[in-house]
Amino acid sequence: MGGARPWASVPGGIALELRLTPKGGRDAIDGIAALADGRVVLKARVRAAPSEGEANDALIRLVAKTLGVPPRDVALSAGATGRIKRLVISGDPPTLMAALEKIAAAR
Repeated sequence: MGGARPWASVPGGIALELRLTPKGGRDAIDGIAALADGRVVLKARVRAAPSEGEANDALIRLVAKTLGVPPRDVALSAGATGRIKRLVISGDPPTLMAALEKIAAAR
């Protein structure tokens, strides 16, 4: 993947691109993957079904817990009904990116 990362600094936090697998058997971050179109995403899975926003809510809770921020600091900015999501996480960008690097390295 050449060091490409699915997150970027934005004013007041970071933006994070993810590919979500609903009904994935467990709530987990599964590392970084390259899509066919060349984009890089963080893979995530949740137990919740993709109905009535349940999977999106579960994703927000998972990302918040993983990064150590309150769920209110994680907002879905794109992809509400698709597998590819864009989250904006409020906080200190270097701190959040360091936490994501640690997660990505552990996978």
